[in-house]
Amino acid sequence: MPTKAKTAKTKKPTLGTQTTTAPEPAPNASPNGSRPAALVTGASRGIGRATCLRLARDGYDIVALARNEAELEALAIEIASTGRKCRVIALDLAHPPAIAAALYGVNVDVLVNNAGTAVTKPFMELAPDEWHRMIDVNVNALYHVTRALLPGMIERGHGHICTIGSIAGRSPFVGGSCYAATKAFVTSWSESLMLEVRDRGVKVSVVMPGGVATEFGGRQPSQADAWKLAAEDVADAVSYVVGTPDTVLVHRLEVRTLNSPPAKR
Repeated sequence: MPTKAKTAKTKKPTLGTQTTTAPEPAPNASPNGSRPAALVTGASRGIGRATCLRLARDGYDIVALARNEAELEALAIEIASTGRKCRVIALDLAHPPAIAAALYGVNVDVLVNNAGTAVTKPFMELAPDEWHRMIDVNVNALYHVTRALLPGMIERGHGHICTIGSIAGRSPFVGGSCYAATKAFVTSWSESLMLEVRDRGVKVSVVMPGGVATEFGGRQPSQADAWKLAAEDVADAVSYVVGTPDTVLVHRLEVRTLNSPPAKR
């Protein structure tokens, strides 16, 4: 059975629980110390789930982080059936103290910053809470999650941070005033961070997919999405990027479908 992340309190905290005292150190993601470990955010569905399964097939033990604990447990069981370990962490990335508590003492070889959210509507129709939610999850969480795990990578002189961006980051669209801007941030932040840490043995990459047929943004995939990439296509790209030799860095990878979107009527 999969193992869960330990917390400082004996009573299980609710999502987003804020703590002011440091929790007890969590065990390493790979307890046996012989297999690499990868932490994936937004792991319960879509690209994140597909990435967890793909990296598990590549030989990684997985730390799966998302809000939906039931979906994480189902993922963990599927990964465990392949002989890999999967630790689940259920929390909301909009709550920095919860991130700090959950990731205290965690050490991984690969971090995949995949979690994101989107509300696509004209700027004047965006509610403040919709704007702030996108900034909190798509931008601020990158700081808090990466800041928790990067020091260990630097100390070991080895690690890889791969963030899922989007071609929307360089191709703005009507209704994307906030979402597209957060993805432009991902590109600039990733390149700046890469320049800061590449001499410390840490790689930084960004994978930029085009349209992907997932439930992202509250949508339900339909036949109209058949022309798009599958989540597994993006997971394969992540696998390629993090699987390069130690002396090779694929910093930015754009992934598109060869199919053209149907003409609008």
